[in-house]
Parts: sequence; C-alpha cells; structure tokens
Amino acid sequence: MFWVRFLVLALLSQAGVTQTSSSPTHASAPPNPTEEQPPLNTGSLSFPWSHLRLPENIVPLHYHLLLHPNLTILSYIGTVRLELQVQNNTNWVVLHSKGLRITTATVLDQNLAHLSDQVLPVLHNPTHEQVAIFSPRVLTGGQKYFLLLEFGAELGEGFYGFYRSTYRTSTGETRTLASTHFEPTSARMAFPCFDEPSFKANYSISIRRSPAHTALSNMPVDQTVVLDDGLMEDRFAVSVRMSSYLVAFIVCDFRSVSATTASGVKVSVYAAPEKWEQTHYALKAAVKLLEFYEKYFNINYPLPKQVLVPCFMNLVAIPGFQSGAMENWGLITFRETSLLYDPTTSSASDRLWVTKVIAHELAHQWFGNLVTMKWWNDIWLNEGFATYMEYISVDTTYPKLRVEDYLLDTCFVAIGRDSLNSSRPISSVAESPTQIKEMFDTVSYNKGACVLHMLRHYLTDQVFQIGIMRYLRRYSYSNARNQDLWDSLANTCSEEEFTSGGHCYSNSQSAKNHLDLTTMMNTWTLQTGVPLVTVARQGSRLVLKQERFLRTTHPSDPAWPSLYLWHIPLTYRTDTSTSIHRHLMTTLTDSVEVGEEVGWVKVNVDMAGYYLVHYDGPGWDDLIQLLKDNHTALSFMDRTHLIHNAFQLTTAGRLSLDKALDLIGYLRSESHTVPLLQGLAYLEAFYRMFELGMCTYILWYFRGVIDRQTWSDKGSVSERRLRSELLSLACHLGDLPCLEQAQRSFTHWLDSNSTLSLPADVTETVYSVGAQEDSGWASLLHIYTLSLSETHKHKILSALASSRDTNKLHRLLELGLEGEVIRTQDLDSLIVMVARNPRGHHLAWSYVQKYWSTLVDKFQLGSFSIRNIIIGTTGQFFSTEELTEVRVFFESIHEQASQLRVTQVAMDNIQKNILWLQRNLGTLRSWLDQQID
Repeated sequence: MFWVRFLVLALLSQAGVTQTSSSPTHASAPPNPTEEQPPLNTGSLSFPWSHLRLPENIVPLHYHLLLHPNLTILSYIGTVRLELQVQNNTNWVVLHSKGLRITTATVLDQNLAHLSDQVLPVLHNPTHEQVAIFSPRVLTGGQKYFLLLEFGAELGEGFYGFYRSTYRTSTGETRTLASTHFEPTSARMAFPCFDEPSFKANYSISIRRSPAHTALSNMPVDQTVVLDDGLMEDRFAVSVRMSSYLVAFIVCDFRSVSATTASGVKVSVYAAPEKWEQTHYALKAAVKLLEFYEKYFNINYPLPKQVLVPCFMNLVAIPGFQSGAMENWGLITFRETSLLYDPTTSSASDRLWVTKVIAHELAHQWFGNLVTMKWWNDIWLNEGFATYMEYISVDTTYPKLRVEDYLLDTCFVAIGRDSLNSSRPISSVAESPTQIKEMFDTVSYNKGACVLHMLRHYLTDQVFQIGIMRYLRRYSYSNARNQDLWDSLANTCSEEEFTSGGHCYSNSQSAKNHLDLTTMMNTWTLQTGVPLVTVARQGSRLVLKQERFLRTTHPSDPAWPSLYLWHIPLTYRTDTSTSIHRHLMTTLTDSVEVGEEVGWVKVNVDMAGYYLVHYDGPGWDDLIQLLKDNHTALSFMDRTHLIHNAFQLTTAGRLSLDKALDLIGYLRSESHTVPLLQGLAYLEAFYRMFELGMCTYILWYFRGVIDRQTWSDKGSVSERRLRSELLSLACHLGDLPCLEQAQRSFTHWLDSNSTLSLPADVTETVYSVGAQEDSGWASLLHIYTLSLSETHKHKILSALASSRDTNKLHRLLELGLEGEVIRTQDLDSLIVMVARNPRGHHLAWSYVQKYWSTLVDKFQLGSFSIRNIIIGTTGQFFSTEELTEVRVFFESIHEQASQLRVTQVAMDNIQKNILWLQRNLGTLRSWLDQQID
C-alpha cells in the first residue's frame, strides 16, 4: 500500500488540469442521479448500467497515468487521474476494467478538492468488463471533475493488456520485458478507462523503472526524474487526442537505431540487443514509407512536435507478440518476423513481408489513428485502407519488390471467404469483445482493400486521392463512419473549398454524385457476398446477369437470387481494340453493345473489380484458344484472373473441371510468375487431396521450368519467388534431382556446423528434405533453440513439421504447448503446419479438441490465433464423417462456439470440399488418365 500512496502523491503533484474539448455525445440514457446519499456500502447498491457499451453521459478528456511495473515479481501498481466532462446529472461513473484490483476511488472537483470524505464504493460487472464508482454528491451536467483510482495487477501471461515477455540471449540468460497490446478491447486490462474508440482523450503517462531499463510510450520523454530509492521516473509529453486502444508503453533493455525523415521526424527501430543488426532495413523502409505517406496524404505525420522535443516515431520488435504488428500512435509494435531482416537468412519474400507490414502500420497513423472509426462495426475503415495502402506505397517506394503481383491473391483470399454462406458484410454488427475480435478478419482486411481498389479505379486515381485527403482533414483527431467516407469521395469542391476542410454540395451534380456513390458503395459494404456476372453473346450485344456467387449449396428460398444486387463498375476488353470499356451495372440483368465483329471478350480487366465472371456459350472456349495461340494478348493479371475464376466456378458446379484444366494447358508457354503459380497451386491442391497420379503429371508437365531453376538467390524478386515455390513443390513431390541437390546442400550445411550460408530462397526446402532423417530432424531442433533470427526459426519449424514421423509431430505439438523451446506466439502457426502435413491432419485436430480450453486461455476466444487454428485444422477434411466429427465437437463447446462466426466458416469449408469431390472427382480421374496415356 506504501507504493500506491506514494504514486498517488506523485500523480497529484504533477502539472494541473489540461483543458480539452469534449467528444461528441450519442443518444443513450445515463444512470439516474439521486439527490440523497445512500449508505456507502456495496450491499445497498446495485450496478447501475446493463449495456455492453458504456453510457455517454460522461466523457473522458485527459488521463494522467502513472505506472510502476516490477519485472522481478511480475506485477505492477498504478494510479490514474481522469479528467471528466459530465454531460448530464449523475451519481455514477461507469467505465471499463478487467482483471484489475482497484483499491481506492476518489472523485475530485475542478480544484482537486474531494467531493466526499468517505471511501467511495467500486462495483464490478465482470461479464461486461465494467466498474461503477458511486459519488454521494451529484456530478452536475456541464461541469468537469476528476476521478482518481489506485489499482494494481499482475503482468499478463498472454498477449493482451500490460503483459510480460521474455527473450534468451546467446549465453542462455533469460531477460524479461513488459509491453502492451490493447486493440481492440484490452486497454481495460492495463488501467481503468473508457475503452471505446469514440472516447478520444489526451494522455499524460509516467512510468517508473530501474536505471538498467528503458521506458517507451506514445510520446517522447519530456522529463526524467531520479527518485530517492534509485528508480527513474520518465514523464512523457502530453499525447494528442486518441482512442484508448492506441495507448502503449514498454519497459525493456532494447537497443535502437535512428534516422530522420526529410520533414524532421526522428524514426527509431528497437530490438533485443543481440538483434540490433537486424533493424537497419526496417529503419530505411520506415523513413522512405513515412515520407511517401506525408506527400500522398498531403498531411504531415500527425504527431505534432513538442517544445524542445522533435516529432518522433518508434518501431519495436517484441519477442512475444501474437499479431503481426500494432499501430499504437508513435510506438508501433511488431512481431520480430514482421520487423527484423537478416540478409543472411531472410529471403526475398521475407523482405517483401517486412516492407508491407511496415507500410500497413504507417498507413494506420492516418487511417485509424488520426481518423478513427466510430465503432468496431466499421473497422474496415482502418484495416481495409491500411491493407490497400500497402500496395500503393510499396509499389511507389520499392518497385523492384513487385508488390502488385500479390494484390490479386489478396482479393482471391477475400473471395474464398465471401463465397461461403457464413460470410458477413464488410460493415457488421459487433458488440461483445469476442464479436469485435472476430471483425479483424479476411472481410475487413482483404475484401476492404479490394473494394477500395475497385473504387479507386472507378473514380480515377486523382479523385480517389483528393477524396481521402479531404476525409482525413475533415475528421482529423475525430471519428468517422462509412457515410463520412462516401461524402468525402463524392464531394465536388474548388481547391479553396477543399483546403478549408469544408463540405461543398453547391450544385446538383455534386449532390447526384454523392447520392450515386453512397448507393453504389452501400451495396458493397452493407451486403454479404461477392457477385458473379454471367456473360453471354447475343449478336452484337453482350448480355449480362448478376447474382451472388456461392461455392456451397444455395438456400432453398426461390426468392433468394433476387435478394442480392450490386452496383458493379464493369470493365471489359475485346480483340478489336486495346481500349478498356466501362459500364456501371445496377440491375440484375443488363446488356452492352460490343459489335458483331468481336471475337473474344474479357470482362473485369486486370481484376480491378471485386466480382467473378462466367462466360456462357462459347465464351470460355474462345479464351482457352486465345491463351493457346497468343496468351500475351492478355495481361498477366487477366490471365491469372481467368485461371482463378475457372477453378472457382468448378467448385460451385458452374463449369466443368476439364474445361478449367484445359484453360491452364497453355502454362508451359507462361513466363510470368503469377499466373504460373496460380495454375500450379490448383494442381498441387488436387495432389494434396488425393494423389491419383497428379504427382507424376505435375513433374512431367512442368519439367522444363523446374530444371531451369538454380539453387541460388540470384534474379529478380519474381524469379526468386518462382524458384522458391517450384523447388519446394518438386522436392515435396519426390522429384529425384531436387531431393539429391537438397540433401547435398543440407549435409554440407551441417558439416560446416551451420556456418555455411544456404541461399535464403531455398533454405526451407533444404531443411525440409534434411528433416526427413532422424539425425537431420534432431540437428534442426537443436539449431532452432540457438538461432537469434525469428525468420530463420520459422523456416526450421516449418521443416520440422514436414516430417513423416507422427511421433516427431506429436513432440512438436507438446513443445508448443509447453511454450519454452517453441514460443507460445508460434503455437497456432505450428498447429496449422502440422495439419497441412498429410501425416498430421487428424493428429492436429485431435490435439485441438484435447487442449481446447488451454488454447483459449492462451489466445482468447475470437482472436486471430483461435480462428487460424480452427480453419487450419479443419480445412483438410473432405468427408461427411469428418464434418460430423467437427460439428459434434463444436456442439460440445456450445457456449463458446455460439459466440464465434468462425465455427460456421469451418463447417462451410468442409461442406464445400465434400461438394467438390461429388462434382469433380470423376472428371479429374478421367482427365488425368488421358494426360498420362
């Protein structure tokens, strides 16, 4: 208690009240005030609020937060003084708290005088993660007050709130750090707060630490005070107004490397001391990308300079981190594999990954931090934009990385989810913490990005860019909804009106644009699914029909097809012109004039639109012949799009499989990596489902391109990607030359005591071949424990999980559960790796069923890790017996499963697999027999 009292005195002695404008209020009823004082004991009081979302009769303005984490006993104590604006008379302050021991609550007036001499009761509602503090004196509407809370907690064992993490040095020493991860609803696990995105406030944070450690937070250190007991107290500058989920603080012993952007922002990258050398690429990329965003958005990095303190940004590699990264304002945290780059062990794909993740998180400094969604139902405004900006920014700053090669795959992944009955609209209802966590999914990230890509092409690059600049300026340091984005994009302003930040629907045309864009985009964000456009030639016209595309069974309701209608910005090309033709389809059926002389038509040019296309009549045959005769008449994106659409249609039973296989019959002539790998991926998937001689066919058909690959890191990024994936597949299929070369390389590497550098692009393939022998597997596991590169360790882990020995796979899973040799952060990836191994399908699923409760305790229900585990372990199932087994398990955990959308996604996936077999297995067998003959 001494430490708590000392913290309170220190907090109250710091600078006085900061005047801050209040957040906008919403329509909700606050708890009723009582004029008379009841006895101050919790027995006579009941919790005054019954909703998941907080009442809006009190708005936080400023948090004065003081924390003292103890990295020896792994706990912390703290105080928070909240400056509050009361909107309506009330006796209650209701806010969030989860797992905190609140020891004292005090309400003060604007002059910091106590409103009551009695200890105020704190009521808890654990189900809603809320606490309520009762004030015997009414808090008057229109007045400001202070709420002072003393609290403590253990540093968490998981990955949320204020949690502990460790790392091991090369000498075997284990060191501890404390870090935070709050998005979406875990700030309440670190300190009592109004933990909703619309409750933006300023933060004054102070942290006590030992001299051996460094404290980091959202803002730079304003002052460091040496205390009587030798501890240091870092007092950070007052933050900008921000949501609670963006607050962050770290206590660690990391080293950093720094550089300054052209606009004067000091960028620093932090990592464990022995990994400092791996930070240099990230620093270079962060500076370059930050300068790009400032120019593109025409808004300087939105953390303003302080007096005598430069504008700054820290990027920190955290040893124990569940997500890929987190965009905390000014203190961005990363999983080590997402920030650190070791040229000796990192491949071209690793470099691209690091660059994209940094680009994503820096985009969030504008989309998410500067302008935040009003509520989590519109999280796509953060994540969809940040995902799409990865491609715009990296394409400009690092063109040699060819990031555009990956945009199609982003949209293909979205379609994979969106073509299931269990999909959801981009903007969906989410109230509970579990529902909110599930919003961070393929729909928000991938589909959100692809819809924005479509919108950018529809509006033109310039209009799109100006519109989002207007959006960012109009809602800076505030919150926004879907409609606010459409208003900004549809607005027609003069430059003077635009720079003033106002709206200007000054003429009928701008009002019409606004109406049309809102109507159009609502069909993409408020409606579930992805459209299929069926195209048929009738004389000189192209007849069009749209419907929702499903790979699973269609609902039995006869009215179902008419329930879905999109406003689709169609594009198409023909053999008679190089021009791209455009047409906005707003009805279920439509037609366009193309001319009698047209031979072939390709709809959805470069897949700029988020929809699939089916060609009725001879349409597919025309395109198959075109690819055989002159495939370069279509762009590589169009060729990839055709391959993807054809095989999706076979899954849905809309196109015969042999037609899709005929389409990729030209691939021997294909020189571009993206369509080649797209076609190969489907053949590999068939092999993994059932061998059927597919192995022999793939190695025979692609013999030439396989033999042209070298075991090196030479060539362009695309060439290196092709080499990495082709050689991995060849060795997996048992190709003798590939296996012999990989085994030779592995033996030489082991003989050199791991000092020989393998080509990074083929390292994982070499390890996977070496791991098939007992001695090789044991050696790799030993090297895994010693490696200081998380990227390198990920390659080793993947190789270990490829073993055909189920005893070894079982041991890996045990090590993952223990969390010592294999870190808990990697457990979900490990389970999925084992599940993808044909020898590990059922082993991984049995493991999930047996340890379900433990996995939920480690990762939280609704988290990406839990979703990854469920989808990853059930995605290999193709029988009704397996579907029944999965359904029975979900029924056994009904209380949890009923909160999760992902359980239905998993069952939809299995049903889709079963239907695929029923529709296509016989055709595949016949086709293969013909090819082998």
